[in-house]
Amino acid sequence: MPELPRAAAFAFALALASPAAAQLAISANDGKTVLENGTVRNLRDSPPDSVTVIDLSASPPAIRAEIAVPASVVGPPLSVAITPDERLALVTANQVRDPADPGKLVPGNTLSVLDLTANPPRLVATLPTGLAPAGLSINRAGTLALVANRAEGTVSIYRIAQGQVTPAGKVEIGPVSSEVSHVQFTVDGRHALVTRYGDHSLNVLQIDGERVVKLDREITTGVRPYGLTVTPDGQWAAVANIGRGTGDADTVSLVDLRSMPFRIVDTASVGQTPEGIMASPDGRFIAVTVMNGSNKPADSPFHGPGLVKLLRIENGRLAVVSEAQVGTWSQGAAFSADGRTLLVGNMVEKDISVFRVGEDGALSEAGPRLRVGGGSAALRTAERPR
Repeated sequence: MPELPRAAAFAFALALASPAAAQLAISANDGKTVLENGTVRNLRDSPPDSVTVIDLSASPPAIRAEIAVPASVVGPPLSVAITPDERLALVTANQVRDPADPGKLVPGNTLSVLDLTANPPRLVATLPTGLAPAGLSINRAGTLALVANRAEGTVSIYRIAQGQVTPAGKVEIGPVSSEVSHVQFTVDGRHALVTRYGDHSLNVLQIDGERVVKLDREITTGVRPYGLTVTPDGQWAAVANIGRGTGDADTVSLVDLRSMPFRIVDTASVGQTPEGIMASPDGRFIAVTVMNGSNKPADSPFHGPGLVKLLRIENGRLAVVSEAQVGTWSQGAAFSADGRTLLVGNMVEKDISVFRVGEDGALSEAGPRLRVGGGSAALRTAERPR
């Protein structure tokens, strides 16, 4: 991306200097992996992976910066997180190029830390993780981060203090075959939920300061739970079960967090391969990106256009209230702070769809798509304190 004009750079720096006024979204972009008529291919020569900083306080949303940072489309599209004060961003890369053969990919093992207050934002630290880090989350106090290590069966712990991120240990979740994929804090920060893609379940973690312990509670989900989000009132979690990719309709499960032990109370059919999932900050809706066969060959009987759907929670039940067409092999979803703007990342088109969310949940296009430097593999905005 070309250097920002002086006036734009100054405006961006001014917005970041006052976090309460800023509304940032981060897209992690995979430059090395493409989808060609239903076949995933790794490029030997390609642009670097990158992170794009998007200003949601602008209308329509505007790109403010893009920098080279390792990223990966493998794993749920929750491989980036922003601290509540919007000072730091954390990014994992589940797969990276093999140093011995650039045409091949191998599991990554690092977490990138970005300083969003710098102009332009810059990479300030690279920290060790477990093998193949995937989904991650930051608690709403902004003091702790957790990273799911998909090829290791662990969750890494990081403390956040005074603008610094430092490793603080690991917690064992299950065997490598459990393929832990995402970890999400509850709103009060006292627990976290871990998706186990490999054996169709969730684990519950108990958190006291920096002490993280796996409880003896395994929750049975739908087939291959992947991404997970928690509603801002702290009462519910929603899990995207991506299924086996065989053309059958897949599901989202609703977890009741109002009392212990947590439990699934409802499951809704949403279509083929729900990948990204995110609760709106105003608590009205849950957005889920549905591949709908867009990642299959054009002549497949299961091929269809990518979709984003909005669900509402009513009396402990999930209901689909609207949908809109998005791009191909679409990944993450992120809301503006007021819940009125929804972003959806499109891998094949290398752009981000922008929607307006109506009071009734109706979706309408809210401006041109935002072009990014690679396939948009993950999207996130900050989860602010209650």
